[in-house]
Amino acid sequence: MTQDTTLNKLNSEYNAQDIHVLEGLEPVRLRPGMYIGSTDQLGLHHLVYELVYNSVDEAMGGYCDRTEVIIHKDSSVTVSDNGRGIPVDIHPVTNTSALEIVMTRLHAGAKFGGLIYRVSSGLHGVGASVVNALSSRLRVEVGRQGKLYCQEYHKGVPTKHVEIIGEAEGTGTSTTFLADKEIFGTLDYNFDIICQRLRELAYLNKKLEISFRDERDNRETAFYFEGGVASFVHRLNKNRTVLHPQPIYLTKTTDSTVIELAMQYNDGFAETTLSFANCVNTTDGGSHLTGFRSALTRVLNDYARKNKLLKDNEPNFVGEDVRDGLTAIISVKLPEPQFEGQTKAKLGNPEVKGQVEAAVGDGLSYHLEQHPVAAKTIIGKCLIVAKAREAAHKARDLILKKSAFEAATLPGKLANCSEKDPSLCELYLVEGDSAGGSAKQGRDRNFQAILPLRGKILNVEKATKDRIFQHEEIRAIATALRAGIDDQLDPSKLRYHRIIIMTDADVDGSHIRTLLLTFFYRHLLSLISQGYLFIAQPPLYRIQTGKRQYWLYSETEKEVKLRELKGSKLEIQRYKGLGEMSPTQLWETTMNPATRTLLKVTVEDAMAADRVFHILMGSEVAPRKAFIQAHARSVRNLDI
Repeated sequence: MTQDTTLNKLNSEYNAQDIHVLEGLEPVRLRPGMYIGSTDQLGLHHLVYELVYNSVDEAMGGYCDRTEVIIHKDSSVTVSDNGRGIPVDIHPVTNTSALEIVMTRLHAGAKFGGLIYRVSSGLHGVGASVVNALSSRLRVEVGRQGKLYCQEYHKGVPTKHVEIIGEAEGTGTSTTFLADKEIFGTLDYNFDIICQRLRELAYLNKKLEISFRDERDNRETAFYFEGGVASFVHRLNKNRTVLHPQPIYLTKTTDSTVIELAMQYNDGFAETTLSFANCVNTTDGGSHLTGFRSALTRVLNDYARKNKLLKDNEPNFVGEDVRDGLTAIISVKLPEPQFEGQTKAKLGNPEVKGQVEAAVGDGLSYHLEQHPVAAKTIIGKCLIVAKAREAAHKARDLILKKSAFEAATLPGKLANCSEKDPSLCELYLVEGDSAGGSAKQGRDRNFQAILPLRGKILNVEKATKDRIFQHEEIRAIATALRAGIDDQLDPSKLRYHRIIIMTDADVDGSHIRTLLLTFFYRHLLSLISQGYLFIAQPPLYRIQTGKRQYWLYSETEKEVKLRELKGSKLEIQRYKGLGEMSPTQLWETTMNPATRTLLKVTVEDAMAADRVFHILMGSEVAPRKAFIQAHARSVRNLDI
């Protein structure tokens, strides 16, 4: 009664003074996740990228050919370029320096009018100001008209007016910021992750030099690619056997949209196609990717028919026939991109589909006519894939049909759970019958299902689709999940919203885990991107002293605990296999949601993930050996 009365009183007093107006950059500091995604390491890196994007915009306009990123010892970061420099003259409307407006006001910049930047990667005009708002201190220096201008800020607020501090050689902008620890906590920049993104930007903007230096541990590198996206494809196919020596490269400008394509086939059966719009990685594709794929299928069918490589009684190639073994980069740069969602994951401009389809259609047709040997090799590969697809069709139907879901006999016999709500259910993919037996006995039958897997599943990196769909363990997994596979994958039909890989802590267990991860990455990628795949973390050691026992999950934890218990009588047990634990122990350490540790599998970078999977699971021995030698000393638990 009292609560209802109070609520009515609060509602009755709601008036204008209760409306809070956030001024300037206050919204950014209050809700930073809305602007940079998160305040963890990803958000921290995003601050660097926002400033680099400004330099890339200058490069795309033809005004900049060099940018530099430096992480200093105190974790401040400098991003500089030799572009035109941010204007410093007085804005006619605000009567304030344009530099201060750019650095302190959201949605203020030269990217909105369309006259200064024909295309831009920082689309919302919030990049520099957001970095400023989330920095405890920031200093920007601008070289223009022979003068060096400077302004400093504290949490987005200017501490002095724009001033001239000396003479300038050339033009450009240099920004140094220290991210606010009140927002981010630890300023933990990852050199390798930032390096990967800078390399990607250099590929997408040929002849732009990007240098990167980390003063914390004296690491540095630089990127410059004459071939642009063609060099990008060459690197992706570096450890593969290619079917034609040079990537096919096409570029065309249509109605202010710049279209670039590089593509090359290899002897594998996995597709690696990355799409970009204004240097933004559109991980969910969009109209440019649709246009490319439509043109690719049509052109290869037309060429095969025209040159009698497809017989009259043979059906046309379908999309998967022409994409297996393909590595491609499709990049478009356009004045007014429309991205779906805040993460810019999908390009929505409908006109781009037709532009790309026409450009790729004309360019690829001409290339095939000029290179008949390569064309015939590509068509030959498509024919092989088409035959494998037909052979796989029946096997895949067994997975996809409802009757197969209900009647299929699963290896190891799936022990299902009683709960029917997928959001509450989890499926353990367990190595071997012994561990599967312990897991079945130790689990909570209400929401935990167990699928033991016998032996190592097929290495899908080196297998045709007919072999994949005929493989008993793969069919068992797909049947249990009930969500389909490949282009017929529908995550909304998924039976379990937690899929947990649980393998032994030995070499065989690591191999099985990698095989499973490869399968999910190549054929069930949406389940990874939507956060459904996890890796269980069973303990490596049990240390008992008296009636107390400790579970240790790494060598380091074990050594620390041994020092703590020095002088005590200890019993130490090393668990090489899950089957060595009793059902009760397996539940307490690895399966109980209240005490277990799960690693969520994510794919942060498609190019890096593709490279690692191919090196580890592909047919080339030399790259795999080099990778293992390079990382052997740093590996503790191999989780990709």
